[in-house]
Amino acid sequence: MRVRALTWNIHGGIGRDGRFDLGRIIGLIRKWEPDVVALQEVDSRRCAPGDTPAFELIARDLDFHAVEAKTITAKDGDYGQMLVSRWPIGGSTIHDISTPGREPRRAIEADIDTPGGPLHVIAAHFGLSLQERHSQARHLARVAGRGARTTLILGDFNDWIRGTVQSALAEEFPTCTGHRTWPSFVPLLRLDRVYCRPAEAFIASRADPAGAKMSDHLPIIADITLSA
Repeated sequence: MRVRALTWNIHGGIGRDGRFDLGRIIGLIRKWEPDVVALQEVDSRRCAPGDTPAFELIARDLDFHAVEAKTITAKDGDYGQMLVSRWPIGGSTIHDISTPGREPRRAIEADIDTPGGPLHVIAAHFGLSLQERHSQARHLARVAGRGARTTLILGDFNDWIRGTVQSALAEEFPTCTGHRTWPSFVPLLRLDRVYCRPAEAFIASRADPAGAKMSDHLPIIADITLSA
């Protein structure tokens, strides 16, 4: 059975044209027909008063099951990340992977009940400092070890220096995507990735340049097969 995963830092829904438009974000996601989607920088504070909050709108319009991890909660809305799935989510845990004195960070761990068996997924948005990212990667490697055989870690890893996160995850996750995703209009850095275990479960991946109009990151789409 094939599973399609998509990860995307949507930059609060603000495109290169300065326009806030969640509709076109959702439209691009739908185009790829993913089964599991991890979104970072979801920002309800940009929604007009009375409008459906961003987290609720995305889950509703995709008609997916959702788990939210909000790092900022304010009177004018919430900010954070979310994991959405075509199939029911059997259980989920929000891990606080924050470093003292740095921006709050979370990781969403979920067991997804696919028709082909369980899929263990961790969606994350890592910090900007090298030490922070290394600590967060080691933390998630330990968490991933508790899951089902087929496991994905996906998200925005802010991995400016090649190998910082990858080396921490290499033992558990020998396979990952390597597409340049930032800045979206001239991609230079591989900040967004999908890590897969076991290696033979990975089929193919791609970045979608159409996302350059809608965010400062490009989305990554990865196909995997569930292992017995």
